[in-house]
Amino acid sequence: MAKATLENACWDLEAKKLNVPLWRHLGGISNEISCGVSIGIQDSPEILLEKIRKEVDAGYQRIKIKIKPGWDTRIVERVRKDFPDIRLMGDANSAYTLADIPLFKELDHFDLMMLEQPLSHDDIFDHAKLQQEIKTAVCLDESIHHAEDATHAIGLGSCRIINVKLGRVGGHSEAKRIEQVTRENQIPIWCGGMLESGIGRAHNIAMSTLAGFTLPGDVSASSRYWEEDIIEPPVMVSSSGTITAPEGPGLGFNLNTARIDAVTVRKETIRHTGASA
Repeated sequence: MAKATLENACWDLEAKKLNVPLWRHLGGISNEISCGVSIGIQDSPEILLEKIRKEVDAGYQRIKIKIKPGWDTRIVERVRKDFPDIRLMGDANSAYTLADIPLFKELDHFDLMMLEQPLSHDDIFDHAKLQQEIKTAVCLDESIHHAEDATHAIGLGSCRIINVKLGRVGGHSEAKRIEQVTRENQIPIWCGGMLESGIGRAHNIAMSTLAGFTLPGDVSASSRYWEEDIIEPPVMVSSSGTITAPEGPGLGFNLNTARIDAVTVRKETIRHTGASA
């Protein structure tokens, strides 16, 4: 993540020097991206359904729910009963093994868009076995750190969808390489979220405009997580579940310096004094 922070800042600076939006500088083709949300495991099915209703009513185009042993088939069935038509996916965060193939075959009945990272975080081999056994698309997340991982996973048949997170892959350069590999192999990808504040969220918006990002990502409005974001204006999502990429140079958002100063506990200033003789 530290590498991604520095690299993405350089991409932003370069785009500003060129006076172009970052998303165009990256090679993005669409100034509007589709948005989804991720909803964690709740204290009860009723609370989960209430949260889903709120996000569906807000216009989000895809709902991701977390699943784990004991909170899987019955919960997905309950959600599908109340929301038969929404684009629904389950994120397992590596909670299962190949011994759970019968469970995944049950989940095949609920028309899920995908199952995200059902098996070990560093695996591509068992996922290939699982994908052969089930109809639902497997999506790899933590297993993909660079373009070579994506190439191997696609070649093995480990997944039919890939999630790209800028922090995980080390920044825009590697994300672009992964996007090219997946696009050339006709594997759809989407942008995963890591609870970013406004700056990280703005980078996610820019990345999501690339041609391979054809599925709604976890790029939501600032207000879902922050009473006041550290960028101006805050990220807004339309009633149809989309975000418009800004046309200003670089990220296209301004820093909310008052908010940043209010929460800063330590600050260092680095001054360049010029090259010595």
